[in-house]
Amino acid sequence: MITIVGAGLGGLTLARVLAVHGIESVIHDADAAPHARHQGGMLDMHEESGQMALRAAGVFEEFRRHVLAGGDATRVLDRNATVLFDEEGNDARPEIDRGALRDLLLYSLPEGTVRWNSRVTGVRPVAGGHELTFADGRTETTELLVGADGAWSRVRALVSADQPVYSGLSFVEIRIPEAIAEHPRLAGLCGEGMLFALDDERGILAHRESNDEICAYVAVKQPADWAAAGVTREQLLGLFDDWHPDLRGIISESDGSLITRPIHALPVGHRWSRTPGVTLVGDAAHLMSPFAGEGANLAMQDGAELAQAIIAHPADVEAALSAYETAMFPRARAAAEESASNMVDLFRPHGARRLADMFLSYAAG
Repeated sequence: MITIVGAGLGGLTLARVLAVHGIESVIHDADAAPHARHQGGMLDMHEESGQMALRAAGVFEEFRRHVLAGGDATRVLDRNATVLFDEEGNDARPEIDRGALRDLLLYSLPEGTVRWNSRVTGVRPVAGGHELTFADGRTETTELLVGADGAWSRVRALVSADQPVYSGLSFVEIRIPEAIAEHPRLAGLCGEGMLFALDDERGILAHRESNDEICAYVAVKQPADWAAAGVTREQLLGLFDDWHPDLRGIISESDGSLITRPIHALPVGHRWSRTPGVTLVGDAAHLMSPFAGEGANLAMQDGAELAQAIIAHPADVEAALSAYETAMFPRARAAAEESASNMVDLFRPHGARRLADMFLSYAAG
């Protein structure tokens, strides 16, 4: 049996591609139920990674039915709300709600593949594989263990001593429901897809969602413990007191709780020596900041390519894991380098101008 820890996009893709080829797996996830928590905002699927994985999983056509038409539109503003770049969407990188994408993969799996409320508290090598210990005291041994358990992976400790490091940048997630009906000015400001408002080492990154909700991330450079006592809208508005009123309105007119998301990353080029019977996918393997737009896409590509390696080497687990890691390490390094470089550029003075120039160069090339 192949054991996967974590029912995120990478783990689910791995299990689905294996299932398509008649190979059983089990996924352990700490959540109490499939919808125990909100899964996040919109994701754009890249042709060479996320879309490739969806095709390998046999769910690409179903995915297309959930795409937000024109959701890859992009707009860049400075703090005065001056538009520096504005491009309509063409669905080259189609956008889908993360929750809908996760459900699509989850419900494509054989019943019972995912075991909910199954929190892994410890892992260790034993004869014949690895032993997992669970919060309820159970233990289980598996021949092939895959860590798809995110940024703070427990499985990672089997192959690497590295831990994520705080980048110095924190996001605060805010939401504006019923944007067109209740907040038409803000809906118009954001456009049909993604809004990047950047300046002076700060940012407001907003996206229209399929349910007419605006999801926004207020990005600020703050110490690691900045949000320990909680963050208020008044505090956030104080950090943007010299910004255009419409941009500040994204903060002031938001509704519901504020969710703080400190941005962490593993070292660029994170890798490990081949360790028998275990490997990692997604953030567990190569956590990076979101500024290359690759996190979810890479996780799904990891899952699909690991499954394909296992299928290609049915009698040799180590050959499969070696083939997968040999391709994954340089791919992840290139994305992590781009992500780290973009984060520095976008959160320097005149970040909006830098990003607009980047998009214009893509359009010209």
